[in-house]
Amino acid sequence: MALSAAYVSREAATNLWRNRLMTAAAVLTVAVSLALVGSALLLKQGASKATHLWQNGVQTIVWVQPAAGPAQTDAIQAQLRQSPYVKVCDYKSQAYDYNEAKIVLPPDELAATAQEQYPASFRCVLNDPSQAPAVYQAFHGKPGVFDVKYPGQAIKTMQGVIRVLQWVFLTVAVVLLLSASVLILNTIRMAIFARRREVSVMKLVGATNWFIRLPFMAEGLVQGLLGAGVAVLVVLALYWGIGLNQTNAAASTNNIITQMSLSGWEVFGTCLLVSIVGVGVGVIGSAFAVRRFLDV
Repeated sequence: MALSAAYVSREAATNLWRNRLMTAAAVLTVAVSLALVGSALLLKQGASKATHLWQNGVQTIVWVQPAAGPAQTDAIQAQLRQSPYVKVCDYKSQAYDYNEAKIVLPPDELAATAQEQYPASFRCVLNDPSQAPAVYQAFHGKPGVFDVKYPGQAIKTMQGVIRVLQWVFLTVAVVLLLSASVLILNTIRMAIFARRREVSVMKLVGATNWFIRLPFMAEGLVQGLLGAGVAVLVVLALYWGIGLNQTNAAASTNNIITQMSLSGWEVFGTCLLVSIVGVGVGVIGSAFAVRRFLDV
């Protein structure tokens, strides 16, 4: 039998309208499942972005002996630049640290000290905050080094939280995707089961498997596309609703939501992935669902 795009479109449209309640159920299943998948992926990207910002904000401080001369200070700076763990370092003078002490220390303690007693410092951002102990071991006790400080417990706690969040979001996304696939497959299979006699008759009069399969695949494509469209709207509503679009404020605030903010292109990629998955699950699910009814 000859197969044309007009025939496939006409049969798919007829089937969708004839089984509109089942179609609505399939579209709703796709929409809910993919909306949850897209939201999980969006939040996982946000957690990754917050991790990157947090890593850039964690500092390891190498304090220089107050009595250290320029030669020792330059030697420490050269060693820090050559360190494979250090991303960038800012030098802070004794005057800078003394002014910081004015803000932190009580007046009576500040009065008992002088600027010359305060150490200068190198404020370093590491390639990976977990490498802070290695930097401590490398510079603690070196000539001219007064002390090395890093927020060890805070690093461990934050890394643990971020690792759990990323795995939770990834696991939720995978589980929901598998659940969506199964639900969509069963929904389409029920729709085809209701027309199994029609499929059998078409086989008996000589219709090929692809002649029967393609209209159902087109039907699944439409269902997947409509469901993915609704899911994309939900993902965009989440993106704007909780403030993940506030990219300009992300670098200057401690608010976790703004630290998780994403660019428009990142959200577009998530929406595109959701759409592709919706269409793919609809088409592939239909192809597999109709296969068992082709053996007459």
